[in-house]
Amino acid sequence: MALFVFNSASKMVSSPLVIIRFILICVTLLCNSLAEAKMNPTPNIVLILTDDLDVSIGGMMPLVKTKKLIGDAGITFTNTFVASPLCCPSRASILTGKYPHNHHVVNNTLEGNCSSTAWQKTQEPETFSAFLQKHGTYQTFFAGKYLNEYGSKKAGGVEHVPPGWDHWFALERNSKYYNYTLSVNGRAQRHGQNYSEDYLTDVLANISIDFLENKSNRRPFFMMVSTPAPHSPWTAAPQYESSFPNIKAPRDPNFNIHGKDKHWLIRQAKTPMTNSSVEFLDNAYRKRWRTLLSVDDLVEKVVRKLEVRGELSNTYIIFTSDNGYHTGQFSLPMDKRQLYEFDIRVPLLVRGPNIKPNQTSPLLIANVDLGPTILDIAGYNVNETQMDGMSFFFIMTGKGNSSTWRSDVLVEYEGEGSSISDPACPLLGPGVSECFPDCVCEDSYNNTYACVRTVSQAANLQYCEFDDNEVFVEVYNLTADPFQLSNIAKSIDQEVLEKMNHRLMMLQSCSGQSCRTPGVYDSQFRFDPRLMFSSLVAHRNKRRQTLK
Repeated sequence: MALFVFNSASKMVSSPLVIIRFILICVTLLCNSLAEAKMNPTPNIVLILTDDLDVSIGGMMPLVKTKKLIGDAGITFTNTFVASPLCCPSRASILTGKYPHNHHVVNNTLEGNCSSTAWQKTQEPETFSAFLQKHGTYQTFFAGKYLNEYGSKKAGGVEHVPPGWDHWFALERNSKYYNYTLSVNGRAQRHGQNYSEDYLTDVLANISIDFLENKSNRRPFFMMVSTPAPHSPWTAAPQYESSFPNIKAPRDPNFNIHGKDKHWLIRQAKTPMTNSSVEFLDNAYRKRWRTLLSVDDLVEKVVRKLEVRGELSNTYIIFTSDNGYHTGQFSLPMDKRQLYEFDIRVPLLVRGPNIKPNQTSPLLIANVDLGPTILDIAGYNVNETQMDGMSFFFIMTGKGNSSTWRSDVLVEYEGEGSSISDPACPLLGPGVSECFPDCVCEDSYNNTYACVRTVSQAANLQYCEFDDNEVFVEVYNLTADPFQLSNIAKSIDQEVLEKMNHRLMMLQSCSGQSCRTPGVYDSQFRFDPRLMFSSLVAHRNKRRQTLK
């Protein structure tokens, strides 16, 4: 803009009117900029992580308020899977955005790298929370279960506070409801069994509310709340102890039947189950639902507090679980760890700015995508990390082309077994674990497998290989067989088997960007049989050497 004019003598003189106009325009632009910043401030993020919450056998049904306040107010992803159906490996995948073969957490023990000193040195500095804190914008808060071996004396005790957390209220070891210890910013806080002071789900809700009330209002926040429910010992709050008196585990087509064409561990289950076993699992199913009512209360408290503070409209709230669960499917009493939908599929609900309400998405999501998505929401470049997952932020907000989204994900699990026989079940011999009184076992050292889970317009398929003497293969067409009753490994087209084997090998050796290459049913997939491995053993032995 011209600030000066010339008179007839060609002398430059200032024009007060022009200057005033310039000032007004500058003020207007500044106000618009401030208004835009106020309308689109850096968003807050809340991640609520439950423990062992399934979606395939009715786990979300008690969570009426959660579905209303998050799912109905935003988007529900109907095809969400975990990288491993066990607590610690799965949680490590959430935190790092990596598959187990890259973060090297294989089970819930220190020896399996669960919260070990090696994990602390190599992986904790690479978690999404560490990135959030490193860049200084977000204030970060954690409350609840972290990793199963967190707080172990051999790995620093509760004095250890992982990088990335400004406010730290972490449970020592595994899920409990009473008689536990919290690490409060590195100092032990012991709790007893007084409901009003100690019931963990409620304690987490109260700590979360206190944080929201007392945090800085000048910086956005990231808050992660990790509940014990519905993990065993399934202790309900007193007011919910009598809820759901008539509820039973669902009698789906795969309930209490023999898995005749499956891996030997599934075939060893006794069918039909005894009446006492069915009664036990029905009771456990009810107890799980009862613990979830307190989770529902926690979600409501957090959402209402954000609403009262005027922060709800600028906050993304993510609700999910670390793995699924089973109660009687294929005559397995109860646990997780298996490759089937009930153990690897989890709920995922998200609400937040620019997410339209009442949406559902069938696109394939893995829990390795949570870290990249959180960083993307926060405005960080995910490509600068070593994460294997992809951000689904653009899917939630409808700002991208979902046709380019991936069509498959990897699921990995390394089985565990005792080196000695269980005296109560001598006929089983060594190598099994998680055995019930009727000598049905939920795990074994060769219950080690890897799967490609495919969801696309062309296929809804699961391909799995076991690391055992048979290199046993299981394949399921989930469109025709949603309950995975028939293993079609011996009848499916041989070319499909070869391509899936190739894809599995590629995914098991992937890292970062290479984990996001086109799947078998993508038009860009390229199949070169010369790159196929003859078996999984050589690759997995190499992976195990990295853990030693």
